[in-house]
Amino acid sequence: MKNLRSIIWLILVTAATVASIPRATSQATDWKQIPIPTLPSFHPPQPKRVQLSNGMVIFLQEDHELPLINGSARIRGGSSNEPAAKVGVVDLFGEVWRTGGTKAQTGDQLDDFLEVRAAKVETGGGIDSTTISLSCLKGDFDDVFKVFADLLQHPEFRADKLDLAQKQADDSISRRNDEIGEIAAREAAKLAYGANNPYAREPEYSTIAAITRQDLIDWHKTYVHPNHIILGISGDFDSATMEAKLRAAFESWPAAAELPKDEVKFQPAPAGYYLIPKEDVNQSSIHMVALGTTRNNPDYYAISVFNEAFGGGFSSRLFNDIRTKRGLAYNVGGGIGTNFGHPGILQFVAGTKSQSTIESIQALDEDIDNVTKNPINEDEIKQAKDAILNAFIFRLDSPDKVLAERMTYEFYGYPADWLDKYPAEIQRVTAADVNRVATKYIHRDQLAVLVVGNTKEFDKPLSSLGPVKEIDITIPPPPGVKEAAKEEVSTAPIASNEEGKALAAKVVAAMGGEAKLAAIKAVKADLTLTQKTPQGDFPMQMETLIVFPDHLHAEMQTPNGAVTIVATPDAAFVDLPNGAVQNWPEERKKETLEQIKRDPIFIAAHSKDPNVFFHAAGTEKVGDVDTRIVDVNAAGAAIRWFVDPQTGHILKETYRTIGQSGPVQGETDLDDWKPVSDLNLPMLRHNKQNGQDSSTAQYTALELNPTIDPKLFEKPAEKPSAQP
Repeated sequence: MKNLRSIIWLILVTAATVASIPRATSQATDWKQIPIPTLPSFHPPQPKRVQLSNGMVIFLQEDHELPLINGSARIRGGSSNEPAAKVGVVDLFGEVWRTGGTKAQTGDQLDDFLEVRAAKVETGGGIDSTTISLSCLKGDFDDVFKVFADLLQHPEFRADKLDLAQKQADDSISRRNDEIGEIAAREAAKLAYGANNPYAREPEYSTIAAITRQDLIDWHKTYVHPNHIILGISGDFDSATMEAKLRAAFESWPAAAELPKDEVKFQPAPAGYYLIPKEDVNQSSIHMVALGTTRNNPDYYAISVFNEAFGGGFSSRLFNDIRTKRGLAYNVGGGIGTNFGHPGILQFVAGTKSQSTIESIQALDEDIDNVTKNPINEDEIKQAKDAILNAFIFRLDSPDKVLAERMTYEFYGYPADWLDKYPAEIQRVTAADVNRVATKYIHRDQLAVLVVGNTKEFDKPLSSLGPVKEIDITIPPPPGVKEAAKEEVSTAPIASNEEGKALAAKVVAAMGGEAKLAAIKAVKADLTLTQKTPQGDFPMQMETLIVFPDHLHAEMQTPNGAVTIVATPDAAFVDLPNGAVQNWPEERKKETLEQIKRDPIFIAAHSKDPNVFFHAAGTEKVGDVDTRIVDVNAAGAAIRWFVDPQTGHILKETYRTIGQSGPVQGETDLDDWKPVSDLNLPMLRHNKQNGQDSSTAQYTALELNPTIDPKLFEKPAEKPSAQP
């Protein structure tokens, strides 16, 4: 229903095309003989613009197709205006603005109020602005608008919702190095804009932790004023009546001082090759980048045609050559990037298998150089123009889209008819214009080339193309963790002391005695592993097999199927449900093998080995127990025990480990000690990473010294269906 107008328009275009085809006695033998009429002009209804005496700009767009009303306020000030020490404040502001509710109602109460009306009031943060929006049935508008106006002017930013938003932000930070595409896009922006540029900065644990409730209150006091707001309302209403309601709600709201203009400096990285090794993938993401331009540049229309012809779609030059002809990439494209309020990124992107990484870079080089030797021709330009103009209608195929466009032009100071001129300006672009902008903006020797991929599988070293700078994407740990890690390293024992050996002897006795422990060569376990996330708990059934000292086989049941993890001194990999087999990075393999050596059974069984050390290092309360701290080093694997001196049970362990996105401080509480085949072992483990709950492991069965099938540790062949 929302696209009814565009559908009708397309039907009319089709009818006009059919009607214009001359009737002939003989059928055309070539599709090129079929005349194509000029597209009819399209002039969608424009919204009414109103400016209040306090500076608030309002757009009203009537649309009586459905009994709905939608609205959105765009407010100047976004993440590009954040202080460097508190990057992420706008994201948290946009989240807690809604969840924190108003002074009159909590966010949860607002949820209930809106849910029974099938209505929405949402908030969010962006690069240049923050937003608050509403959506409701026409009959509920007055009630929903009261919530909208109250939240706009009187938010509460409750502390518990800020705490939740910070935990969610930390979770997002911890996973930001999981996906190769996300890594490449993020680091490419830093190369194009400069690592410290506000359009490229990323929140860190420290900047999120630094944000307080007062920061959110101060942001609202600074930016949320009527003369900084553009409000758009579309839907089933009478414009005169709606204008009167909005004037009554906002006309008396006093304006504030104009916001100062920030001077943003762009410092693109020097041309050259930049590498981010990622050993757990079988593909490479290639980005060639430089600083782009803005859409108020007179060259914008010629740039648009060039981008479409050279790297814009399935018929572009890059796609036809690198994917279709050479078969090197599963995605390829790019062009001269443009934005409304700040420069875009000039970039050319290719995704390819690891074994064709260097060949793909060279293919991009050839095609970029070829723009000068073999300019974009008239056929390519015509095809590009047709693609742009045929898609133009879909930018304006609903009143909501028309309204959004007009609000964007108002926000960035573009002429109100900027889009109206767009089709004619595209038509006026010539071949000379297109090739002039290509020569003007694209210089291969000025591009920074970023490659994210598995260097061990590259067809050639990246250094074969030139000097390479490796980019470190290690995630800095949360505040306090770094200091704790340093302390742990500084107290790592180089030799046992008498108290440490005595406490170790108590642990061994409590677990069943040295002789019984020394007989344990392998342990098979069934357990429920429950991952802890801000979205809730996610339990999974798991079976593990540990063969001391250095073999692990684990099978986890996920909603998508079984995932198998194997680690041995020779190999470490994960076998995914789709048949793909991914090698683990060397550091993750090393960490997994160290985990085996940190197992209490292994340490207790080797308590008298000359390479296992126990050093008592003070006391610390765990729950109600005054535990003794014992720093343990088992053949190079360090861990800290917190031992109950009365029972000999290990109540807690701390250690350095590898999380999803890099090194973290690990912590495990060991509970529910039970007899298992003449031993006494913990059946429940609560795990934390960097102080945050990460998982629990509830053991349901343990089998000591099970029969071992060596094939469990062999790497399977990857199935054909798993290939990219």
